[in-house]
Amino acid sequence: MKRSTLNVTFAVGFLAIAIAILVARANPATSYEASIYTGTPIITWIGFALALAIGASTALTCRGREQAYGITLGGTAVTAIVSLPIVRNYRFSGMGDALTHLGWTRDIINGDLAPHELFYPAFHSIASVFHYVGGIPLERALLFVIAISFLPFLIFIPLVVREMSGSGMAIGVAAIVSWMVLPINNIATHMGIHTNSNALFLVPVVIFAFLAYLRRRATIERLPMGLSPFSLLIYVTGIGLLLMHPQQMINVVVLIAAVTGAQYLVRRRYDDHPMLDHPTTYAHTAVLGVIFTVWAVSNARFRGAVEGLVSGVFEEDIGGSAEVDQAETSLGEVGASLGELFVTMFLELALISLVVSVFILLVWLGRTRLDPETRAFVNYFAIALIPLSGMFLLYFVGTPTMAFRQIGFIAVILTILSGVAIARGIGALSGVITKPGGTAVAALLLGACLVLGLMTVFASPIIYNPGQHVTDQKFSGYETTMEYGDEDTPLVGMGYDPYRYDHGINGVEGQESLSAATTASGTVETDEFESGNFSGAYGGVDYNFIVTEFDTTREIEVYQELHHSEAALEALETDPDANKVISNDEFEMYNVEGDD
Repeated sequence: MKRSTLNVTFAVGFLAIAIAILVARANPATSYEASIYTGTPIITWIGFALALAIGASTALTCRGREQAYGITLGGTAVTAIVSLPIVRNYRFSGMGDALTHLGWTRDIINGDLAPHELFYPAFHSIASVFHYVGGIPLERALLFVIAISFLPFLIFIPLVVREMSGSGMAIGVAAIVSWMVLPINNIATHMGIHTNSNALFLVPVVIFAFLAYLRRRATIERLPMGLSPFSLLIYVTGIGLLLMHPQQMINVVVLIAAVTGAQYLVRRRYDDHPMLDHPTTYAHTAVLGVIFTVWAVSNARFRGAVEGLVSGVFEEDIGGSAEVDQAETSLGEVGASLGELFVTMFLELALISLVVSVFILLVWLGRTRLDPETRAFVNYFAIALIPLSGMFLLYFVGTPTMAFRQIGFIAVILTILSGVAIARGIGALSGVITKPGGTAVAALLLGACLVLGLMTVFASPIIYNPGQHVTDQKFSGYETTMEYGDEDTPLVGMGYDPYRYDHGINGVEGQESLSAATTASGTVETDEFESGNFSGAYGGVDYNFIVTEFDTTREIEVYQELHHSEAALEALETDPDANKVISNDEFEMYNVEGDD
């Protein structure tokens, strides 16, 4: 394609993104949205689709500056999609951990909490800077940090693959796979204010520093005491990852330790091997391990998490198998299946995993034509996947949520390896048909996976998990409740404990952990509530019952009245023991007299 034609094509792509953003901005969310996908205008999605199509095709077919333009175009489109809650003027997004993180940030702003007193203060500290310097409302400042923390993932995945391989095709493929955002699974990792998930997007930065250190042979740029500047960069980025979330830091330590182990074995067994040309990583494993240990062991939350994992391993009816059985039963009751949900949420990750697994097997069998250094890097990551997968199995038995977080980290490694693996597959396919034909087939398959990946970046009813959009009306209802409600009367939700809103509005100072509830909050007993015994639905005491648009959407539309029904809510309206005391378009609160 001529340079002038390419320039016009890129201009069309960036113009499409600009129009998509402007249209989305002109159509803000005015009420609760169960799905940001259906709430966003179709013109916006057409603009993003056009930009991604141009970006993906040029990332595969162009090289040099033009390929960089294509990767930038696609990355900009994906960043704009991730930033839709900001673009469409969401007040806030997230009703679980996100509200607690909002509370911690509010504590920092109010001077009730010092950043270093948090186990992972980076996200909150950056949001505080936005609030102080830019005058941005605290809720929106946190949303901005989501987009900022996501950018390194898109930038450094192609850079890591360039360090590994140098192949233009591998770089382009890796960029496209990064746009699928494989680390997000909406089970334990989320595209939102969730520091464990946000930390995943910083992992490629540490890996890039690590590979840069391995590739640098010269000693001219050594710092005092023989310290390599790239070693220093590994430590700095590692500490940054630790402050975002320690779980991903320990995964990086395991990865580097696996590389160290491989180097040790190679040095004992071989006199001539590509790994022998790499500087050793013994010191990095030790230093990062000590940094993590010192930071983590001194924190009560970390000790509690370890105790929970150990107890979960040895107790029955705890672990991934129990969670899967429960989910399968619930899905069956709403007319869905676990297989259907797996295809929607994990098909693209499963396909990428399969391709990478076959590629690693071929590398180990010596059936590829990789240059020695690229093969060494592939072996480093492949060997690291063994202990990382072992950690997943341990988590799966003891703490299922941690297991799916571990899948998020493994997905980062698979994203990196997929660039080299799929590029080699395209080369092999091109030998069978033609190079344009092989590239076209790859583009179609990657495009299909890209659509699947972006369909599940955000929670939505398509995965039986409505979006956690928090509107002005909902915030207003909770603020009124917190300010004027009777402190001695419990706040009770419909399947959702309202204590998180207490965190977000009043801060978390005084709470012992992320899961600590306020002194009076909980959820109604489903059987009692559905039978019409509202007075006895919360232990027989007086309580304030809260129902929001999110609650009704989830329980009635998405869960199809699996737990709560519309008939029960209608009966509550006329019950003599229930009085509606707060009401707006998104929020209602009833004071219910107990039967004790």
